[in-house]
Amino acid sequence: MTTTFARRSAALLACAAFGFATSASAQDKTVTIGVLNDMSSLYADIGGPGAVAAINMAVEDSGIRAKGWKIEVISGDHQNKPDVGVNIARQWIDTQKVDVIADTPNSGVALAVSNVVKEKNAVLLNNGGASADLTGKACNANTISYTYDTYMLANGTGKALTKAGGDSWFFLTADYAFGAALERDTSAVVTANGGKVLGGVKHPLNTSDFSSFLLQAQNSKAKIVGLANAGGDTTNSIKQAAEFGIVEGGQKLAALLLFINDVHSLGLKTAHGLTFTESFYWDLNEGTRAFSKRFQDKVANKAMPSMTQAGNYAAVLHYLKALDALGGNPHDGAKVVAKMKEIPTDDPLFGKGPLREDGRRIIPAFLFEVKKPEESKGPWDYYKLVATIPAEDAAKPLKDSECPLVKK
Repeated sequence: MTTTFARRSAALLACAAFGFATSASAQDKTVTIGVLNDMSSLYADIGGPGAVAAINMAVEDSGIRAKGWKIEVISGDHQNKPDVGVNIARQWIDTQKVDVIADTPNSGVALAVSNVVKEKNAVLLNNGGASADLTGKACNANTISYTYDTYMLANGTGKALTKAGGDSWFFLTADYAFGAALERDTSAVVTANGGKVLGGVKHPLNTSDFSSFLLQAQNSKAKIVGLANAGGDTTNSIKQAAEFGIVEGGQKLAALLLFINDVHSLGLKTAHGLTFTESFYWDLNEGTRAFSKRFQDKVANKAMPSMTQAGNYAAVLHYLKALDALGGNPHDGAKVVAKMKEIPTDDPLFGKGPLREDGRRIIPAFLFEVKKPEESKGPWDYYKLVATIPAEDAAKPLKDSECPLVKK
């Protein structure tokens, strides 16, 4: 009798304790966001401190602090090294209770950190890492890619230039995961549209001398020289291509990933005529203009936001919306990402669009061309719209997905 009573009492106490823990968890309204990117090297302009500014704007605009939430934003420099990125991510999650890691330009870092958040059940809001593998064969329930990927770039710029007569290609490729994925995806599009890949050469990340690589491209006689690189590597290769007279010699440069910061660095005299694909431009509509003017006032260099900085704003805004819908922070990354996929996405920069089961945000992309100096009406007026790529064409179809989360 006494034993039975003791057991019942213990069970009641356990249930009460469980209920208290569940209730306490539901009421936990603290979250720490870690911004992990390149703060000092070739990708600093497209992410860097600007990404931190954009994320702080998202926290402000969410209105979540007025509901009793405590949000902390910290940042770290991964130095474009996967091992450094992994060490920072692990330290953040283990000792600083970071719930979500954002940005991660450099696909090698992004892929490595994606494995960490899966292991630790945190969240990765990838906006900088371009490899389509992040929502393909390397996808997981804790990672989303919000802004763009190599499939989008290939099916924008690669398809347009091939169909316009650029049916022979030679690639200058950054020698790491991003470059390999971009060359792979663009090559597939080129050949699918009747073109040929005549060859390619890999260059070290953040190199200063492209002369030998450009000579190989020139000697290939390819109509299109595809630049499968980004940031400082792209601007340096374009500047040096001008010195070699590659465009004057009849070849065309395809900047497969170009950001507004790159165009600003190059200047319209050098960059005009470049064709490229992005999912964001500050002057697209009233929503993008209003955000961009606010952003410009908050950053030290007074630059307009890059596509990835804008993506960080939108991704964090949606992440916080999901947390608010859950009524508290469960500190369960997979659960939060599932909620993000469940509720509608809608923001002033990218509009409405589903967040698919593979973690890819589905939004339109735009084929742009850089204006001539005389076409620009003022500072940062750099792009003219060539074509809009429908959302369903800007991401790899689910029927072709290699993501293990996709039910077929």
